[in-house]
Amino acid sequence: MFFNGAAALRVKLSGLQTALVLSALALPLLCTPAALGHGVGLDTIPSVDVGGREVSVSVEIPSYEDGDAAERRVAITATDERTGEGVPNVTYVVGVFRDGGMVFRDRFFAGDGRLLVDARYSEGGPVVVSGGREPSQEAWRSAPGEGLEVTGPVFGPGGGLYTFEIEIKAAGEPVEAVEGAGVHTADVTIVGEAAFPQKDAGGNDVVFGTRSYFDSIDSFAYDPAAGTVEFEMPFDWSEGRSSHVPVVHEEVRFPKWFAEFLAPSYTGRVNGVDLFRSSVTVDDYTEDSERIVHFVLLQDHIRHIKNQLRQAGAPPTDRMVFTLQASEEVAFPVSAWTRDESLQVDLSWDPAEIAPGQTTKFIFTIRDAATAEPLRNSGFDFVLLQGGEEIHRQSGNAQIGGDFVDYTFAGDQTGPTTIRFEDIRGTGLSTEFGVAVVPEFGLAAPLALAAGAASAALLTRLRPPGAG
Repeated sequence: MFFNGAAALRVKLSGLQTALVLSALALPLLCTPAALGHGVGLDTIPSVDVGGREVSVSVEIPSYEDGDAAERRVAITATDERTGEGVPNVTYVVGVFRDGGMVFRDRFFAGDGRLLVDARYSEGGPVVVSGGREPSQEAWRSAPGEGLEVTGPVFGPGGGLYTFEIEIKAAGEPVEAVEGAGVHTADVTIVGEAAFPQKDAGGNDVVFGTRSYFDSIDSFAYDPAAGTVEFEMPFDWSEGRSSHVPVVHEEVRFPKWFAEFLAPSYTGRVNGVDLFRSSVTVDDYTEDSERIVHFVLLQDHIRHIKNQLRQAGAPPTDRMVFTLQASEEVAFPVSAWTRDESLQVDLSWDPAEIAPGQTTKFIFTIRDAATAEPLRNSGFDFVLLQGGEEIHRQSGNAQIGGDFVDYTFAGDQTGPTTIRFEDIRGTGLSTEFGVAVVPEFGLAAPLALAAGAASAALLTRLRPPGAG
């Protein structure tokens, strides 16, 4: 089926927070730097017994837009679950692991329970901790609001998944040794980006990009003959680990001008197992020059993949192998939302294959995004753009909420095309759709993708796994 881009995906960025809102074709998702458990930037260990009190311990590494920041502040905080207040005078033993190897381990003291570490990445050499000391605890001391410094090959470029092993050795006022608190694990992801130069069907260069909200991506390959992209990522499939993963979110990016892979929709597989339609979503709106395809796997999806592999007699390895395949399936209408999510536009066109020299009827309905009710007397500007240049503009008023616009593309008006509805209902708000006008000899089907709005929500409406 054709992917309804805006209905299924709304990518929202507010500072360092990223959230996906998947509605219509979407699945439940909480994917933001404030997510719990293998979270992007934050993980929380609940109910740690510290001297008879229940304490939660959070580990936070704020994300950066470039994913390669050389300096990062790590915050580890112990909070009394009953009072919600910080636990005073906490002595931590903290070990940090990456790809199964230890990055560093040391002993730290935080007078207010909040340990701050400023990590500065450098290649090679040992990891070195510097700062004040707390002699009574034989530990590095983190003063309130001030971070200790850790330098060396830690939290490096490219991001990835880091495991923190944390043990509380002492706490309270006065400070008392803590017995039997145990070693607890938190998993925190630093968002990583990478670029992968590839060759198209004609041997020309094209650069794909990736962004991972879980672990580092490698072994990236584009196969123009098969119309597929494949890449891999480390993943621990053991029940003790995978059952605590709420979401795996990966992005594939490529130029909008790369018509060879600009398909009406895409299907996805992980380790050869077909994904639900709503696990693969597309965004043509967030970046002017790039199409972004998202893989979004919830815990139920991961469990489904494991069960499918087990039934096939092929238990998963220590990798996730993603396959993205271009598809020619189309379904109408496609939908897009305005940035503030107040207005929705549903769009279809006839004939389904948009070609020059024939009249294409663009049929649309303007709706209230909250109720899906058509909005009467809705003014609009219908705009067509190619190569960033406007080729047609037409103003109108949808008296009953729905209307149509006819347009005939000229022989030289082929390739990627943007359909934009501007100043809807006089609000200044707009929605945008991406299509392709098929030349006489060229693409076999129209490329259609409605792009979602960009703003700042965290939690989405949920769709039952397997529903779509």
